[in-house]
Amino acid sequence: MRFEVGAEDLLRTRFALSPVFELQNVMRALAGPHNRGIPEAWLGRLRGPFARVRAADPAVDAVLALHTPTSGATFLCPPPGRIGQTIADDLAALRSAPVAAARAEIEFYLERRPDTGDAARAVLTGADVLERLAGAFAAAWSAVLAADWPRMRLLCERDVVYRAAELGRDGWAAALAGLHPKVRWRDGGIDTSGRTTDTIPLGGDGLLLIPSVFIWPEIAVYGDEPWPKAIVYPARGVATLLESEPAAAPEHLAALLGRSRALLLDSLGDAASTSQLARAFGMAPGAVGDHLAVLLRSGLVERARSGRSVLYRRTALGDSFLEGGSSAISNL
Repeated sequence: MRFEVGAEDLLRTRFALSPVFELQNVMRALAGPHNRGIPEAWLGRLRGPFARVRAADPAVDAVLALHTPTSGATFLCPPPGRIGQTIADDLAALRSAPVAAARAEIEFYLERRPDTGDAARAVLTGADVLERLAGAFAAAWSAVLAADWPRMRLLCERDVVYRAAELGRDGWAAALAGLHPKVRWRDGGIDTSGRTTDTIPLGGDGLLLIPSVFIWPEIAVYGDEPWPKAIVYPARGVATLLESEPAAAPEHLAALLGRSRALLLDSLGDAASTSQLARAFGMAPGAVGDHLAVLLRSGLVERARSGRSVLYRRTALGDSFLEGGSSAISNL
């Protein structure tokens, strides 16, 4: 697919996050048989909680029935509207989806999924199908992703800060550089490698860019309603996140700085704001601010303003501390 870009599209391009998109992908990976690029370390940790939710409510299998290996019902994943999108926003949009359009998609997928069990079919043909599906998502979210979402969100928000700066400073070519091997800027348009060769004008509406954790290592491209023109792509650093366990402070730093400051220093290889760090690690913003002030005075982090936000990033001295070098300690 190719997006034709006009002069207004750069100004109207925006970013958003989609919690329900992430949830659908991890649910499909947990249900198997393919892990969809998610490492076994993550799946193994989440498989038990997901199995309990699935056993308790046939609506979980109803959600899974609305997918094939290459597609999924669009009403299940409403287009996100903002960076601060929450799972509650997504489920409210699902509950208010046009019923006739939802039932048409349900019929389409049931015809292609003859293996769907009776209990799941009963959910999908029931009068309260939208409420049941939203309830299944809510239960799966609490059991599977709620604990990991803050650090996933931090990763995606950092990607947005980086790409928005590139877009504003050097335009499309810079913002799309490194986004994904299947996406490139060519001859005044955006080429995406995929199953179609359609050319679609953005028409002055801009492009919706959505960084994701669980799309990795693929992309998703939207060119049809009800979605705006959009690309879902792997956020920068996603491979490192998926290969790691939930964040813990390096022991040598925790002993020297205290566990909270060590954890913050470890996380600041890329820039982040006080509020982003507070959400990611479940700390009070005031406490994060106090810790960052100590790290700043010590020269371990630096700060710079980006729009309305103040972003912190680890310095070269902070890098040396993270590596445990004795020379760094002697420099204090």
